[in-house]
Amino acid sequence: MELGIRLKKITSMIEKCNIIADIGTDHAYIPIYLIKKGLAERAIAADINKGPIEKAKLNIISENLEDKIELRLGDGLSVIKPDEVQCAVIAGMGGNLIQDIIEKDIDVFKKLNYCIVQPMQNPEVLRKYIYVKGYEIIDEDLCKEDDKFYEIIKIRYGENIQNIDPFYYEISKTLIYKQHPLMKEYIKNKIEKYLNIIKYINEDTKNAQNKRKEIINKINRLKELI
Repeated sequence: MELGIRLKKITSMIEKCNIIADIGTDHAYIPIYLIKKGLAERAIAADINKGPIEKAKLNIISENLEDKIELRLGDGLSVIKPDEVQCAVIAGMGGNLIQDIIEKDIDVFKKLNYCIVQPMQNPEVLRKYIYVKGYEIIDEDLCKEDDKFYEIIKIRYGENIQNIDPFYYEISKTLIYKQHPLMKEYIKNKIEKYLNIIKYINEDTKNAQNKRKEIINKINRLKELI
């Protein structure tokens, strides 16, 4: 089974473990891949909806991995007990929802060796949450698939709260430091989006002026990084 660019990039950040949990598993592509590659002995594939669980079940059966991958229907990390798994993947959903999933079952998250999160929208919300809570960012990565960028963050529980510039909620300090090969293109893409937003701020109110000023400041800071 061949994974797409996004899922392949997520799996590349996973260290060999005994049991991994894939939260929001959809078709169970990640657990199947990890088991077949020997990166995990067993896996728990979880989803809140019955539809994805049924699809995952068919894929698991077709790969003869029923004894290696357990399916669980439920909400986020609530399907996992503390210390039951060494690591977890929470991918393919919005940054706000990933934040809520971690916060709701923080006792489970605390016991993980690491957790790989991949927000589909609002990565800045998730990164802010990570910094504000003081969680450790182990590593970050970036990929592009079907003309869309995806940010992947590997984290673990910690209490090292950092007073960081909010600018780095949107732009990864880790990826800047690593000089990630996609970073320049990613920044240019962000600048284009901000320039388009400015076009629609036509009001002459104080709020509109402040918003325009804020965006122009972000654009200038982004340009400095290129």
